[in-house]
Amino acid sequence: MKLRILLMAALPSAALIFGSCSKQLTETDYSQLNSSNFYNNENEVLSAVLRPYTHTNAWITSSGQVGYWRVSELAGDQLAWPVKGVDGQDNGNWIRLHYHQWLIDDGDIVENPWNLMYTGVGYCNDPITQLSSRTAAQMGITESDRLELIAELHLLRAFYYIKLMDLYGNIPVVTQVGTPASPATMPEDSVFAFCEREILQWKDQVPVLSPSMVGRMTKAGAFAMLSELYLNAEQWTGTARWQDCINACDSLINSTAGSQTGGTMQLDPDVNSTYNNTNENSNEIIFSIAYDNQKSTFRVNFNSDFYHFNQQYIYNGNLNGNNGIVLIPGTYASFDDSDYRKQDWILIGPMFYLTNPTEPVTGFREYSGQPLVFVDNIRKNKTLAPGQDPSTLPSNMTTGEENSGPRFNKYKPGQYTDPHYFSNDWAVYRLGWIYLNKAEAEMRLNGGVASQDAVDLVNAVKQRAFSPTYFATHKYTTASLTLPELLAERGRELIFEGWRRQDDIRFGTFSTGTWWDHQPDGDSHTNLFPIPYSAMSNNGNLKQNPGY
Repeated sequence: MKLRILLMAALPSAALIFGSCSKQLTETDYSQLNSSNFYNNENEVLSAVLRPYTHTNAWITSSGQVGYWRVSELAGDQLAWPVKGVDGQDNGNWIRLHYHQWLIDDGDIVENPWNLMYTGVGYCNDPITQLSSRTAAQMGITESDRLELIAELHLLRAFYYIKLMDLYGNIPVVTQVGTPASPATMPEDSVFAFCEREILQWKDQVPVLSPSMVGRMTKAGAFAMLSELYLNAEQWTGTARWQDCINACDSLINSTAGSQTGGTMQLDPDVNSTYNNTNENSNEIIFSIAYDNQKSTFRVNFNSDFYHFNQQYIYNGNLNGNNGIVLIPGTYASFDDSDYRKQDWILIGPMFYLTNPTEPVTGFREYSGQPLVFVDNIRKNKTLAPGQDPSTLPSNMTTGEENSGPRFNKYKPGQYTDPHYFSNDWAVYRLGWIYLNKAEAEMRLNGGVASQDAVDLVNAVKQRAFSPTYFATHKYTTASLTLPELLAERGRELIFEGWRRQDDIRFGTFSTGTWWDHQPDGDSHTNLFPIPYSAMSNNGNLKQNPGY
């Protein structure tokens, strides 16, 4: 169960053996791990098996660290972390991400996600080896448990490699701790084949998704990974796999792999249930990073990336943030005003105390003592001269103020008095994403033209965002659902969820598109990040990606 994951993953023995996820990450030499005195009972086994999940929090979620999520979203066309007055320079990291100007020795942008994810691979490899070399009796578990845990770890490791492949393309694949010492780069299509092989081999040896498996890799998670692989196969291997994507999606749409609630996997009935602080009860979530902030003081740190310095008052909470990520100009306007997602998932305009809706929350920097009003622009409005047209002010990644840009509100933590305060699970894969994947695969098989089934799939997801009256005029038809419109709808539905860079690349806009002040790169080599300079220096068998 969710609680068991969190408590077992927090056992001191796991921290002593495997280290910890800290912001100042250092590489671990996995060849030096000593497991001879571990794996002696069920608690120790589960502690080792569940350790990779707590580490996954560090890179797949908006967690306050520079991992897969940050570089995937801040390199795309929806979100940015602009400089706001004296805040947000951060060595120019977010500026380079926005303009696709990263360097091979970028410690945060390029190296940190690489280190985080390969550390997680090590956390998977060690228990795979240990569980495979011991008998169930030696470890105080049943043989069926031993085999299921091995399969689960294989699938979680495949998840790590999918995301590494997504960012870096040609990467080394290591399946044993410390062996080989200097692994060679594997071509991207071979990494893809490895991940596919692993998932197909182990997916039927893990449990289906159920309340006891919330936050863990299950058969449902395996099908979701296959959907991701096949959706991006043309980009990652040069060979399209659209029908395979459809088949993987159908396995989830037809609810053949369980659900978090023990019933039928299905779309949640509204736009908020998937993200609230009791979303372990969501019928839609397929795989999540599970949290229970009350029982384990373990939570996703989305406040760090998103919250204003005084944002706690908006929720009657006790956590603020770094006043970081905002919607870039144009993103907020892409939502219709009648769209519940625009109303519920995004903060804009004057902010007020939750406990007193007539009392304005005030600013902290330029607007200290004045009402805090989030605006849909990134410019120094404080410098406006009397009668000056605001549009004449510069607007770029260096011209923000503390209130610049609409803000994240998709995951609502609740009030600090709430018994589930900040216990939101972070949804990695969900059924709404699967519906959109299947619709896209069908359209691409059909020359980019939407069939009625593709339209029905997208409308099933979209209709939750509108009242029946408004949906009648906003639902898609086979004529209105084009591939560019599907990309736009994916942006609205999946905003903040970590998919935008991948979607932009697949739709061909990542290196050719213009958004806000971002101009086309003119070179698709930026579809991949470079292999970090530090990794290349330490391993002569690695080869750099083209263009770097």
